[in-house]
Amino acid sequence: MSKGYVWKLYESYDIFLANLQGTILKSLTDTPGYDAEGTVSPRGDKIVFTSLRTGDPEIYTMELDGSNQQRLTFEKGYDGGPFYSWDGSQIVFRASRPKTEKELADYEDLVKNGLVRPTTLEIYVMDADGKNIRQVTNFGKASFAPFFHPDNRRIIFSSNARSENPRNFDLYMISSDGSGLERITYNETFDGFPIFTADGKYLVFCSNRFNQKEGDTNVFMAEWVDEKVVE
Repeated sequence: MSKGYVWKLYESYDIFLANLQGTILKSLTDTPGYDAEGTVSPRGDKIVFTSLRTGDPEIYTMELDGSNQQRLTFEKGYDGGPFYSWDGSQIVFRASRPKTEKELADYEDLVKNGLVRPTTLEIYVMDADGKNIRQVTNFGKASFAPFFHPDNRRIIFSSNARSENPRNFDLYMISSDGSGLERITYNETFDGFPIFTADGKYLVFCSNRFNQKEGDTNVFMAEWVDEKVVE
């Protein structure tokens, strides 16, 4: 608590393969430091994940059996929460980029203790091989949990960019080139972790709305309807 609001990057975390009965079949990572936040490409050929193995949280990929682990990001700052686009050609993720001496000192002090401060995160996109990294948002707030729409062009994410209360997160949609920002939810509590179904007909997300006690988070599903543009 003395550090303010921070996320813990647990040194003991590794990524494992399990069957549908919950039996662990294999450890896919076995390096010092945090290995987590892994997701599988819809192509079924790669896993993308975050690792602290070099002392800085970066994004890596590996084969489904844990082989051929390759680093994709190299800038100072936390890179995490990666997801592939539905065609497997792109990766969207959240990232911090400390710039000033004060920001860098704060970041370094936290990371050496396995912590990151998620109060300023932006959305980034890169090709699946790590090339062509570009920044999508520039709010100076906490934007995270990005996920591609099945059209592979738009990204839905959670942010407090337009909230007076920093704890009030809503869902937003934006094109991967940073254009066409649209606010999706207007709830006065937390909305986050949005995911589309593969056919684009439903949106699944988590929210503190309608909870029985403060802090409860539940899963919601909504029909997704794109407005038709009349030319």
